[in-house]
Amino acid sequence: MTYARRLTAGTLAAGALALSLTGCGNSVDPIERLGRKTTESQQSPTATPSQSAATAVPGDEAYKKWGLKSPLEFAPKPPQKPSLAPAAPGKAQVVDRIPVPPTDKVVFLTFDDGAEKDPEFLKMAADLKLPISMFLTDNIASSDYGYFEKLRDNGSGSTINNHTLTHPNLRTLPFAAQKKEICGQQERLEKRFGTKPVRFRPPYGNYNDDTLKAAAECGISQVVLWRVSMQINNFQYAEGSALKPGDIILAHFRGPSELKGSTEVQMTTRMLQRIQDQGYRIGRLEDYL
Repeated sequence: MTYARRLTAGTLAAGALALSLTGCGNSVDPIERLGRKTTESQQSPTATPSQSAATAVPGDEAYKKWGLKSPLEFAPKPPQKPSLAPAAPGKAQVVDRIPVPPTDKVVFLTFDDGAEKDPEFLKMAADLKLPISMFLTDNIASSDYGYFEKLRDNGSGSTINNHTLTHPNLRTLPFAAQKKEICGQQERLEKRFGTKPVRFRPPYGNYNDDTLKAAAECGISQVVLWRVSMQINNFQYAEGSALKPGDIILAHFRGPSELKGSTEVQMTTRMLQRIQDQGYRIGRLEDYL
C-alpha cells in the first residue's frame, strides 16, 4: 500500500489481529501486546530536549563500545511534517505509523512503562544519542522519575509522554475512570517535569472512543500506537516480516527478570542491530508529528 494513503481503522485492526495470532514467543508480555487496536467505532551534551536527532552526533567510537558494527544513522528533521489523518471532532488523533515515502527508510524508538532503571542504559542512550519517546506509567516509573529526567536531558532530544497512572486496560473502564487515569498522569508529569505531555499511549494498545475523548479533554493531541515490537532477541511485526518506512517501534524499560536473563542494554543492542541490518535510519518521532 502507499504510505501517502490514510490508514483506515479497519486496516489497523486487521494488521493487529494478524499479529495477535502469532503468539508471544519470547515476548515481554503480558504488560503490552503488540499493536492491538480495538475500537467500538471509528547532539551535543548541551543540546535541549527539543533538538532533533540529526543535531546529536555520537562519539566516533560509541558504536563499538555498545556492540554495533558501524555507527548508527539518524534521519534529519523533515522540512515539513507528514500529513496525518485528522482527528475526529473532540477526540485525540491516532497514529500507528508515520506516513513517509516508501523510499524514506526511517523508524522511531519508543520505550514504555518505566519498570527498569538501569544506569548502564542511561550511559548507552547518552553515548549513542538515541532519540527515545518515553511513555511512562506513574505507579511503575515514579519510584525514580529522576532517572527518566536524565534520559530526557542527555542531548538526544528524548521526550516524556503519558502512559496512564496504573496501566489498566482502558477499554474495560467507563469514561470517567479513563479520564482519571489519563488526566491524573498528566498532572503528575506536569508537576514533576514542568510541562504536560501532548502524546499518550494506551496500555496494551487498547482503546475506544471514550479513550480518545478523554485524552483530548486531558490535553492530549495524539494517541501513539505501533506496528513493530522489540522482544528479547528479535522484532515482532504486525504485518509482514520486515520493517517498513515510518514504523514506530515499541520497546520496554525491562530488566533480566523479564527478559530471561538479558539486560536492557543487551536487548537494545539487538534492536539497533536489527535496524541497521535492514538498512534503516533512526528518526526523532516528535520531528514528524
